[in-house]
Amino acid sequence: MTPNEQVRFRILRTIEQDANISQRELSRLLGVSKGKTHYLLAALVEKGLLKMGNFGRTEGKLGKVSYLLTPEGVRSRAELTRNYLARKEAEYEALWAEIKALRHEGADVAVNAALLSEQPEK
Repeated sequence: MTPNEQVRFRILRTIEQDANISQRELSRLLGVSKGKTHYLLAALVEKGLLKMGNFGRTEGKLGKVSYLLTPEGVRSRAELTRNYLARKEAEYEALWAEIKALRHEGADVAVNAALLSEQPEK
């Protein structure tokens, strides 16, 4: 998963969980500037993955902006989720193999140390 895909995944997942999240809060969660967050959201809207709108008005003022995943956005998020899980599972398998190898190596070192301690000095 490329860095761009990771950011897209995080944005889509966050918006799916909270459509009323502010750009400020989203930028804090992503660890990027508010300007970059605005740029990324605009790109997702342009790609057709998100809809953005003012879905409420209060006494003639515009309400808070909300974001909605489009059907294409839901499909994209599902694909990104599958890719993310595949990558994490591969990392898990690699880490588990390394742990097993280190345990085996540690057992060999312990056996060798025990054998060396049992030999009489010359």
